[in-house]
Amino acid sequence: MENKKILIIDDEPDFVKMLKMRLEFSGYEVAIAFDGDEGLEILRKEIPDLILLDIMMPNKDGYTFLLDMKKDERTREIPVIALTAKAGMKDLFELEGAKDYIVKPFESEHLLAKIREVVGG
Repeated sequence: MENKKILIIDDEPDFVKMLKMRLEFSGYEVAIAFDGDEGLEILRKEIPDLILLDIMMPNKDGYTFLLDMKKDERTREIPVIALTAKAGMKDLFELEGAKDYIVKPFESEHLLAKIREVVGG
């Protein structure tokens, strides 16, 4: 079975490094971006199986990224799990098509369970 590819888009380098290591240890292939603009570039080249998307980032925030990716036929169906410290935005992201929403901080096992629900592995 081919490893599922996950794109992490988050502006916190230490968090991204830790999450990338945890996902790779669990058998996933991982690409990273540190803002929404970089995330869109990588998204169009790599076409991942899942996106883990921070909401509050410089340049292009997660919400704007999500709206932009939904405009592209090749990327609009890729599942997105939004990651944020703002608990009150869940309905907005569900409305825009995010598959799930996790509030930071979270346990890695909780995130891995959500990922398995969405892409398997």
